[in-house]
Amino acid sequence: MLEEGYADPTPIQQQAIPVALSGRDIMGCAQTGTGKTAAFALPILQRLDRPEVINQRYHDIRALIVTPTRELAAQIGESFKAYGRHTKLKYAVIYGGVFQGVQVKAMYGGVDILVATPGRLLDLMNQRLILLHKVEVLVLDEADRMLDMGFINDIQRIVAKVPSRRQTLFFSATMPPEIRKLAGGILDDPASIAVTPDVSAAETVDHVLYYVERDDKPELLRRLLADPGISRALVFTRTKVRADRVARKLTAWGIPASAIHGDKSQGARERTLAAFKSGESRVLVASDIVSRGIDIDDISHVINFDIPHEAEAYVHRIGRTGRAGAAGRAFSFCDRDERDDLRQIERLLGKQIPVVTDHPYHSAAPAPSPRAAERHGGGHAATGPRGQYGRSGNRRRGR
Repeated sequence: MLEEGYADPTPIQQQAIPVALSGRDIMGCAQTGTGKTAAFALPILQRLDRPEVINQRYHDIRALIVTPTRELAAQIGESFKAYGRHTKLKYAVIYGGVFQGVQVKAMYGGVDILVATPGRLLDLMNQRLILLHKVEVLVLDEADRMLDMGFINDIQRIVAKVPSRRQTLFFSATMPPEIRKLAGGILDDPASIAVTPDVSAAETVDHVLYYVERDDKPELLRRLLADPGISRALVFTRTKVRADRVARKLTAWGIPASAIHGDKSQGARERTLAAFKSGESRVLVASDIVSRGIDIDDISHVINFDIPHEAEAYVHRIGRTGRAGAAGRAFSFCDRDERDDLRQIERLLGKQIPVVTDHPYHSAAPAPSPRAAERHGGGHAATGPRGQYGRSGNRRRGR
């Protein structure tokens, strides 16, 4: 770990590693960026680094890590490569969106550790190119994200193919009832580990809110990006189409920007991320697919071009800045149609977000109608030290 620049374990590592080494199941609640990959990767490497595993002629899959997105799978694979560089263990990473032949070739002779997204894993299982009968450790990472993406049935099919006598490490950034129910059917007397509340925003991030009409959002973004202090910005939109439009508009204005979302090919996504990491692109415009799946240092600002429908998504978005104790800033643009979503976010945060009014695109935030106030538990507009903003209220969740 010293070779990777780590001197002290993070809280999730301090709590999870001893339990994982003992062989007990874990139900862990931790956000991305807290070091949980090492919390499960290091015990797996230690457990499998034994003669009967590393000296076998054909390597059987002994550890399976299932994660929702290609980006997360690639990052976890890189972690195993770094942490296990002094072992003889073999690993592979598989995910959809690319030709499977390269991935199948990487598994010739077998692998000890497999990192996979659910869809591609099931495809190769159905082709009998992957067998899971020797799995000793199963890791389900970002379980709530997999649930949101509709992978629940895939997860259950995968779990049914691994031995019942196994260790299962279950990690999720949030623990809503449906996730606890899923964990209850998979885990055996697990140790519960939570290093943060179920949902919490990064303490090192400064939140700022801009009330702006929808059509004025691009111009406000352009105005903010004129500040050279915004050295590397991650901009979130609600839809893939809007991500592409915003990136094209910024580029036309001479601001280096690119878009990334689920409709991009894997090759295009990798090139886009590489350009953002290198500084070739100053702005990355993204849909929520990368709110947890991106691990890039020194993102100075996260900008919510659109307020997310789900309050939890706000937390994961802003978690891309202010990482590893560094300071970060989160700007959010809120139009009239997004006020209810904003209230839900403020309710989750337990505070109201300060509003900036000294800009030419400021839109007054009217008090909600009596019917809206009743629907949102009596919420009403309030005036804060930097402007006007809505008080938190309840919103019917569309789950």
